[in-house]
Amino acid sequence: MKKAILAVSFGTTYEDTRKLTIDKIEEKIRETFKEYEVRRAFTAHRIISVLKQRDGVVVNTPEEALNRLMLEGFEEIIVQPLHLIPGEEYQYVMKVVENFKKSFKKISAGRPILFHKGFGNQLPDDYETLVETIKPIIPKEGITVFMGHGSANNANACYSCLQLVLQDNGFNNVYIANVEGYPDIKNVINKIKRSQSLLDENKDSVTLIPLMVVSGDHAKNDMAGEGEDSFKNLLLNAGFKVNLHLHGLGELKNFQNIYIKHIEDVIENRYEVYGKGNKS
Repeated sequence: MKKAILAVSFGTTYEDTRKLTIDKIEEKIRETFKEYEVRRAFTAHRIISVLKQRDGVVVNTPEEALNRLMLEGFEEIIVQPLHLIPGEEYQYVMKVVENFKKSFKKISAGRPILFHKGFGNQLPDDYETLVETIKPIIPKEGITVFMGHGSANNANACYSCLQLVLQDNGFNNVYIANVEGYPDIKNVINKIKRSQSLLDENKDSVTLIPLMVVSGDHAKNDMAGEGEDSFKNLLLNAGFKVNLHLHGLGELKNFQNIYIKHIEDVIENRYEVYGKGNKS
């Protein structure tokens, strides 16, 4: 039986961060699951278009990638989204998977980084796993603000849940601010100013870190850019010193391993997101 794993990312037009993140994750998947062919797809059609026109690089959409696998005679497919939350992009992937359920003997899908908030032993705790993974990049001094993408989708609540889990783990000076969605950087600046922790020493320094797989356009422009509304400049204008951590989470080996674990869960039929009753 021909088997494949389709790794589906939002995508990026920045080759430097792609090589350090998406490429590395796909390489680890390929090394771990040697019996599977590993393919790539991006959900951001605009990024696919830019790469084709600017660089002559062709990246498939999820539909194109699955159709190609079907035509090549693959029978068992695992679709692993490389997204952070189960938002619009993830839901788009799941709809595509559903549309192809009769095209393969079996098609299953893994979950994004944040999905289950397990209690007891019934479900895994994806939030605790992520917090444990990002601990090494959180400075011991000052304030840390993670820049999330944010969404108008109800999955935006994942960021608030993660904020609470960070606090439960003692990270009271770590905040999440979104580019598109609540809370934004202005909300977070106001919250920091109201916090009594600012009375402590060395709390006027803020480190900005992308809460994203890649350190791409949002990190380089919305977070660290020279525009007056960038996170950096809004914080500087509010009187803070700003440090920049321009590295995507996908560079962290333990972060890459989360996707490996989620694929293993699919293979072992644990905590299935999609896969039951979908054999044709």
